[in-house]
Amino acid sequence: MRVVMLRTLGFSAAILASSTAFAVTLEGGAVAAPDQYGAQVAADILKKGGNAVDAAVATAFTLAVTYPEAGNIGGGGFMTLYMDGKAYFLDYREVAPKAATRNMYLDDKGEIIENLSLVGARAAGVPGTVMGLWEAHKKFGKLPWSELLTPAVGYAKNGFKVAEKQYQYREDAQGLFKDSTNFNDYFGQMKVGETFKQPELAQTLERIADKGVSEFYQGKTADLLVAQMQASNGLITKDDLKDYKALWREPMRIDWRGNVVYTAPLPSSGGIALAQLLGIKEQRAADFKGVELNSARYIHLLAEIEKRVFADRADYLGDPAFAKVPVAELVAPEYLAKRAKEVNPTAISETEKVRPGLEPHQTTHFSIVDKQGNAVSNTYTLNWDYGSGMVVKGAGFLLNDEMDDFSSKPGVANAFGVVGGDANAIEPGKRMLSSMSPSLVTRDGQVTLVLGTPGGSRIFTSIFQVLNNLYDYDLPLEKAVAAQRVHHQLLPKDTIYFDAYAPLTGEVAQELKKMGYTLEDQGWEMGDIQAIRVTGGKLETASDPRGRGVGQVVK
Repeated sequence: MRVVMLRTLGFSAAILASSTAFAVTLEGGAVAAPDQYGAQVAADILKKGGNAVDAAVATAFTLAVTYPEAGNIGGGGFMTLYMDGKAYFLDYREVAPKAATRNMYLDDKGEIIENLSLVGARAAGVPGTVMGLWEAHKKFGKLPWSELLTPAVGYAKNGFKVAEKQYQYREDAQGLFKDSTNFNDYFGQMKVGETFKQPELAQTLERIADKGVSEFYQGKTADLLVAQMQASNGLITKDDLKDYKALWREPMRIDWRGNVVYTAPLPSSGGIALAQLLGIKEQRAADFKGVELNSARYIHLLAEIEKRVFADRADYLGDPAFAKVPVAELVAPEYLAKRAKEVNPTAISETEKVRPGLEPHQTTHFSIVDKQGNAVSNTYTLNWDYGSGMVVKGAGFLLNDEMDDFSSKPGVANAFGVVGGDANAIEPGKRMLSSMSPSLVTRDGQVTLVLGTPGGSRIFTSIFQVLNNLYDYDLPLEKAVAAQRVHHQLLPKDTIYFDAYAPLTGEVAQELKKMGYTLEDQGWEMGDIQAIRVTGGKLETASDPRGRGVGQVVK
């Protein structure tokens, strides 16, 4: 195995899983999930004696029913696990269909065709969620597979109560999908406070519970998915489904201030980006000394660091099976030192001069810890709210629009405003670059923090800020999660994004504007952090007030 290692100022990063002597008993288990249904199902599974993976599988299938804007069986994701003292990473990201081509979203003039990579069957990559959950359960699960799907089947058959924010997102989706998908046939009747049932999805989940992973990839569900593709000009075939594999990878390891952060390796940009953010900030520690949290100086320093990370992301990162990604170089001490020297602590660096440094709306997350101290940090997605808007007729589930996460045209931004290059160009069988960063923090071999968030390109910058809030400013967990978050991603030039939950206003805003920044409310809430902290065997949870999540300690 190739090991990537760096050391600087007590900071190191490696793509490496470590094993330690492991014996811990906590006061119980804990879950932080994006809605009440997912949280309750996880708690019930933990009470029954299920472990963190059992609870994760049950929660993921439940959210596919009760959180249809992001929970899914028609999408994909990543899972970072800490089991019996060892870290693992499971990649169940979607892949491009075999019929996909580099220029499939361009017209005859070479320009991007609006929304083709976002809406409808052609936007969908081959789904990975069911395979990912199956692989996690096969390796670590204790309770029977069918038992873990029972709650999801019940919510699909008997219904769940529609949340207010869920309805708002549905209206946004209706505007995007209009008459180009069958979205309204399935979700047009959702109303706030009313019970919403999904009988076709219930039958699909019953088949998966009974027959396992083969049902989704080779059984009746696969037949229905392929039929939908053929009817709607999609690309996914029976061979695409049959050949899909979830991959166990070495997690990204970051040694940081006596802690170990385990997070996502490629094809997520999140782990490399988080290692760079933390490493460059350590190099510039003197700039942050005595700086008030979310002051103009603090936000400017974050922007200076983040813009360099995004410049590297755009040029170098992609699926490691298809692109030679210089991971070692990107997290090497001398490279981070060089990037840190480029930071201007008092003024905006010119965007045009921030180049790659080497020489040539909706995801969801949940965190779970069991009483043995095992942990799962899981982020999975359909990409945009309600994915492609295309529902598999007869099976009742939404398909992703992950193909938009490829670089459809080098230098042209995707739906999150992020540009990419050749390393992330569309190729058959390739995994599209992600920002999902399910993360765990350990100390002395035991889990101390589990966290993650949705938010597209905002994911790793949000996690970075929560870590700063906890470890630099000693905020209580709930306040660290609720605090103001900002985001800068190189382009648009000198633009700092904020959200309506904690707007960037007043004196701080005026100072930043005087420096030359444009401040923009991004129009959607910046993430939905779900976190669990373990201190001396005691558990606490925090669900982001930006969402409708629930945290629960299970005694």
